[in-house]
Amino acid sequence: MNKETKKMLSLNATKIRMGIIEGTHSAKAGHPGGSLSSADLFAYLYFAEMKNIDPKNPKAENRDRFVLSKGHCAPGLYSALALKGFFPFEDLKTLRHIDSYLQGHPNMNTVPGVDMSTGSLGQGISAAAGMAKGAKYLDKDINVYTLLGDGEIEEGQVWEAAMFAGFHKLDNLVLIVDNNGLQIDGKIEDVCSPYPIDEKFRAFNFHVIDVADGNDMEQLRQAFAEARSTKGMPTAIIAHTVKGKGVSFMEDQAGWHGKAPNDEEYQIAMADLERIGEALCQK
Repeated sequence: MNKETKKMLSLNATKIRMGIIEGTHSAKAGHPGGSLSSADLFAYLYFAEMKNIDPKNPKAENRDRFVLSKGHCAPGLYSALALKGFFPFEDLKTLRHIDSYLQGHPNMNTVPGVDMSTGSLGQGISAAAGMAKGAKYLDKDINVYTLLGDGEIEEGQVWEAAMFAGFHKLDNLVLIVDNNGLQIDGKIEDVCSPYPIDEKFRAFNFHVIDVADGNDMEQLRQAFAEARSTKGMPTAIIAHTVKGKGVSFMEDQAGWHGKAPNDEEYQIAMADLERIGEALCQK
């Protein structure tokens, strides 16, 4: 990845993080922690990886699909979609408001660019596997990407879908685990440990890629390139990230899983992100 591309993607991730803070602060509710840890993934997917993603034609038949299986991190997805041009960035301030089309979980019937309604943990990967199987059946060159939380993979339905995907050799399916190590009740290893995550997916006939720093664009580039070149089996990317990434007081804090910043915290968070953006611009 050249310097300018990495800079562009990192700036987009910072803008996505700013949108997450804007939305959750305005809503006085939502899930900033896991949205912030996933911001680099959203930026890479929508601005480098997925093909035929066109805000002017959001239902294009030949587009790649994305399913946010951890649907509570909708603030991150909405921010990425707004930055991509699917709807005005200003609308992020209506998150979770009565009559807003941007509700707490993604709704494919109201939000342009959302490919599947999600929220019940574990169900998104099942929908993604079905989409991938459908594309194979129709002989369409369509890749399907789905993002799961590491706490979410404690759900049994995740492994039913994984068994289906592995059995059907869905090499057009890329599953990403946002492995930030924290869920609403604390460390995932203390609540109901899903470890070893990589060995579990290998047992379900996935090609597994461990990304040491899932908030680093070059490492993400290498992982998705490897996923594209993998044939005959689906890919699971285990992205080790930092919950609350980019906001000083939120980083690696389980308490920010589902809590919105107040006015003072909003100012600190936005200042943190503005400094990051300024530093990137100077590189």
